Amino acid sequence: MKSHPNCKINLGLHVVGKRSDGYHNLETIFLPVHDLCDELEINPTAASDTTMRQEGIVLDNAPGDNLCMKAYRLLQEEFGIPPVEILLRKHIPFGAGLGGGSSDAAFTLKMLNELFSLGLATADLEQRAAQIGADCAFFIQNRPAYATGIGDQLEPIDLDLSAYRIAIEIPPREHVSTREAYAGLHLQGGNRPDLRQAVRMPIAQWRDTIVNDFEASVFPDHPAIAALKDDMYRRGTHYAAMTGSGAAVFGLFPL
Repeated sequence: MKSHPNCKINLGLHVVGKRSDGYHNLETIFLPVHDLCDELEINPTAASDTTMRQEGIVLDNAPGDNLCMKAYRLLQEEFGIPPVEILLRKHIPFGAGLGGGSSDAAFTLKMLNELFSLGLATADLEQRAAQIGADCAFFIQNRPAYATGIGDQLEPIDLDLSAYRIAIEIPPREHVSTREAYAGLHLQGGNRPDLRQAVRMPIAQWRDTIVNDFEASVFPDHPAIAALKDDMYRRGTHYAAMTGSGAAVFGLFPL
């Protein structure tokens, strides 16, 4: 069985406050982007143990530590599913705020659910995905969503960007860890526009309304990311922003 886990971008990202468990409450809009995908194959095997092989972009973890394996183990412990062979061809850069690892894990859950006829409904898959990563649950339905909590509370939202090309770029040699992005973050107080209402405004007005709070903590130490955002505006994008905690920047260019 083969699938193509896609990436996501964040249309605005507000860090609302710190939780007692050490995580932060967020407010964002997730948008799936299908032009940049990984390739994931999962097949039954006669071997005694599950194996995982990675190709493409070299990841900074061992195959056994990959989120696909975490997703497999979660279902194996609950349902006793047999061993499989997992092959991940990685095209989505990691450490870029594109959610590639979370997407891979969510697609693994969906594929195993189908492969072994586990009968898990969408809500069941989302509940298990949330145990793997904060934004994993989004990739179960994989449609535009307003997200709160740690990114796991999802509300579908209608959003039509068919008149735009979504360009995603990363400055060479730039990598931003989530820990680094949070370390320099200063929580914003006061009332801010509801992102659900803000994205219904003309896109040309988003530049003055929709923000990613991590830009303020990331840009000072990574001026190349800020410069890329400015360059996209010079090239004619109607809206540009860093996605997630970086380092990728996206622009919405009119077709």
